[in-house]
Amino acid sequence: MEPLLAICAGIALAAASGFRVFVPMLALGIAARSGVIDPSAGLEWVASIPAITVFGVATAAEIGAYYIPWIDNALDTVTTPGSVIAGSLAAAAAMGDVDPAVKWTLAIIAGGGAAAVVQGGTVLTRALSSATTGGVGNPAVSTGEAAGSIVLSVLAILLPLLAALLVIMLFVWIARLFFRWRRRHVAPAS
Repeated sequence: MEPLLAICAGIALAAASGFRVFVPMLALGIAARSGVIDPSAGLEWVASIPAITVFGVATAAEIGAYYIPWIDNALDTVTTPGSVIAGSLAAAAAMGDVDPAVKWTLAIIAGGGAAAVVQGGTVLTRALSSATTGGVGNPAVSTGEAAGSIVLSVLAILLPLLAALLVIMLFVWIARLFFRWRRRHVAPAS
């Protein structure tokens, strides 16, 4: 059961990276430092004071930058690949003693994929907000994304099964949003 919980925690932390790149890494670092999570071998550095400090500063900068109009859309070009990398790393670190072949396969495919799906949903949501409100609604979107990242990160650490269930529900919501957008904006082939 413990490996399953570690995998659920890792994938949920990866999905949270799709909302904000550094929030899950900060949560993971704090959880590892306090002994709540035992990070994978070779990734213990996430619990170091320098890493936690860097994650904290980067989290504050990232969250703050998303409240600056039009910069929020520009950040997506950087945070999209960053979220996949951070998601893969967070997933691998959270999986602890899972067999390395399984851990890294899941971290890259499921973790990186989860981060990419969530990041894609945030990009689409922000684009829709920018198009419909001229960017005025983007701070509300940014607040929701930051809250989503924080809540999902905490749940991934404390209640990994619930967090994994929320990730599945989030994927369904993103898929519905995408297909609804596609139906409205992409002309059918004749």
